[in-house]
Amino acid sequence: MRLAGPLRIVALVVTVGLTWIIGSILLGGPASGFPRIQQLFTSPESAVTAEPRARKYKCGLPQPCPEEHLAFRMVSGAANVIGPKICLEDKMLMSSVKDNVGRGLNIALVNGVSGELIEARAFDMWAGDVNDLLKFIRPLHEGTLVFVASYDDPATKMNEETRKLFSELGSRNAKELAFRDSWVFVGAKGVQNKSPFEQHVKNSKHTNKYEGWPEALEMEGCIPRRSMAS
Repeated sequence: MRLAGPLRIVALVVTVGLTWIIGSILLGGPASGFPRIQQLFTSPESAVTAEPRARKYKCGLPQPCPEEHLAFRMVSGAANVIGPKICLEDKMLMSSVKDNVGRGLNIALVNGVSGELIEARAFDMWAGDVNDLLKFIRPLHEGTLVFVASYDDPATKMNEETRKLFSELGSRNAKELAFRDSWVFVGAKGVQNKSPFEQHVKNSKHTNKYEGWPEALEMEGCIPRRSMAS
């Protein structure tokens, strides 16, 4: 019976000691040399540090554009199902979500100095009136940037004057555009040389990605303000 008192004291000391050790392990204190209990419940996969996501810049570009340049990204329509997109300086100028795209040529006119949108319209080049397109691009002011993305058919209604006007804006391929070709292009009124921003894929049953249509085209880059026309 005389041992009851000392045994209680020993039990109390052991209890306090164990409590301190467990608390130190959980909190990373002085006893953290012991394996932390949390690590016993952590799988090796979750312990691996996740790779940082690649940073995206304006319009999803992988690199930022230099000063005095406009960042853009364009995607032509996919067959006659998915509409085109035109993004400039992180602003979506034309897309199916904005409900301002359509079959034919989707064109956004932009101020080449400020980068502000002037007007955006779609022109049906299968059943529409080509004169509507001519009235849109004939009176362009010097330095106006012209963004063009095809959807379905960009060329059936094109006439010689239309092709000539696009060529004067810097296009290499406007004279060759045909039924259901894919085309994306950025030109400018008053451009001195052919534009470096153009892609074109012919409609060919041997190479078409979709049945009856070529692949959709995607183009991105940085446009110097006004310099295309200077």
